[in-house]
Amino acid sequence: MEWLVSLVGAGLVLLTLRDLFHTLWHPTRHGGLSRLVMTGLWRLARRFRARRRVVGLVGPLALVTVVSLWTAAIVIGWAVVYWPHMPGAFTFSPGSRAPQQTSLLDSVYLSLVTVATLGLGDIAPAEGWLRVVSPLEALVGFVLLTATVSWVVEIYPALTRRRVLAVRLALLRESDPAPAQVDCTAGALLLDSLVTDVVRVRIDFTQYAEAYYFHDGEDHSSLAAVVGFAVVLAERGKSARLPEVRLAGSLLAGALEDLAVILDQRFLRTGGTPAEVFAAYAADHGRARP
Repeated sequence: MEWLVSLVGAGLVLLTLRDLFHTLWHPTRHGGLSRLVMTGLWRLARRFRARRRVVGLVGPLALVTVVSLWTAAIVIGWAVVYWPHMPGAFTFSPGSRAPQQTSLLDSVYLSLVTVATLGLGDIAPAEGWLRVVSPLEALVGFVLLTATVSWVVEIYPALTRRRVLAVRLALLRESDPAPAQVDCTAGALLLDSLVTDVVRVRIDFTQYAEAYYFHDGEDHSSLAAVVGFAVVLAERGKSARLPEVRLAGSLLAGALEDLAVILDQRFLRTGGTPAEVFAAYAADHGRARP
């Protein structure tokens, strides 16, 4: 029975590490704990009257919530591993009052100080297998800290790339270049650069799906609000006279269709055309129809 309880704790730790792995290093369409938390907070925030202000907190708050849940699951999982063997399989420092506490409290305490790599030493494993397992928890704690930092470092550059593309499209929409202005070498270079930016954003939505739930502020920096103008530019490029402009327009149209597929598969699930997907994207982010 003792080993069965310990196996349950080990299973909880492994499930948490699996979720962390799929969130940071091998994202899937089905998501995990991070996607569930962010989707839930996103839908909840949309119910508030001051929607834009509240939705702006979803991304950062969800990051903190997910990391806290990962930490809690690892601490509890390892505490369950220790619990059936406490106190007999452990040694306590002289004068320590730990043996007078409940075994569960001692297990949670040991798990906390170990995962935090504090190593206070007032409770130490005595049995051989526990002396091997306990340092592994400290290693997992170090991995969790590193993963949290890398997650933040990776998501915010992805947000910057998305907002840069949005600002470019907003500026182009304000200038509203005529078809004749697009039908030139400079127009081909412009459309080609937009293709590159759209592809980068598409990859970001695949690799860092949680970035979708970060609000982009004003309309001029929101891709959801201005992505429709990229479709307009693609159509102007496809109908141009110069072959290099037509090619760039076709590439931009293909990149936008690919982006629409990713948005629909991972977040919106409309099953509609790219125009319908982009309209749903704008509505989901509280923007006017693109």
